[in-house]
Amino acid sequence: MVEKRSGEKVPFDSARLLSGIVKACVNRPVDEKDLEKLAEDVLESARAGGGGVVQSADLGKEILERLRVLDEVAYLRFASVYKDFQELTDFERELGLLQKKLPPKERASKS
Repeated sequence: MVEKRSGEKVPFDSARLLSGIVKACVNRPVDEKDLEKLAEDVLESARAGGGGVVQSADLGKEILERLRVLDEVAYLRFASVYKDFQELTDFERELGLLQKKLPPKERASKS
């Protein structure tokens, strides 16, 4: 089961999880197998937590961490929905955080 922010509990839907990841990666140079692996890893992480009920916020954080490594644009797309961006400054703030987390060599090679 997944507990949403509203407190509502819904059955876990791995297809929905993968769909959200795929939407964030539309027109990005990300291999479909990498997306499936990401979804599988998040699912395994949720199962390893035990308990039977997973917080949707925990799933979102796990996806964000893995997308940040896989594709930064997909990360921002997913973050904009997950974190409910309302203004341009929300994107700017998240981009600043993303850039701070990248080691200097990686940041330089991505420019």
